[in-house]
Amino acid sequence: MKYISKIGHKAITWVEELGLMVIAVATVIAVGIEISSMLEARTVTLADLLLLFIYLEVLSMVAIYLDSGKLPVRMPLYIAIVALARYLILDMKSLDTWRMLGVAGAVLLISLAILVIRYGHARFPYPDKDNG
Repeated sequence: MKYISKIGHKAITWVEELGLMVIAVATVIAVGIEISSMLEARTVTLADLLLLFIYLEVLSMVAIYLDSGKLPVRMPLYIAIVALARYLILDMKSLDTWRMLGVAGAVLLISLAILVIRYGHARFPYPDKDNG
């Protein structure tokens, strides 16, 4: 039974790493497409830069996961904040006041969640596997 469990764990780890590589390759392709569109348009907008920043954060998240085997919860939250900022920048003229306040409120809530998570990690750190 232990042998089957070991094989199953290896298979899941392999599929997980394959999925991460697919995400990384797709992100690199998306960066290339975005750079190509900027070159074609001969202009770089703030929305383009924020989109590239989102792509870099995704790549960073994949690298951290591959290095440590752990996914920091804050990374997707940072990506969400940048994505909401990009949404505000792109659609500012077409947003009504309530929708704009809603997006700003979402950014505030995500920021507060990040602060709570950081406080929790500082105040209540995880025990080391070696010590515990």
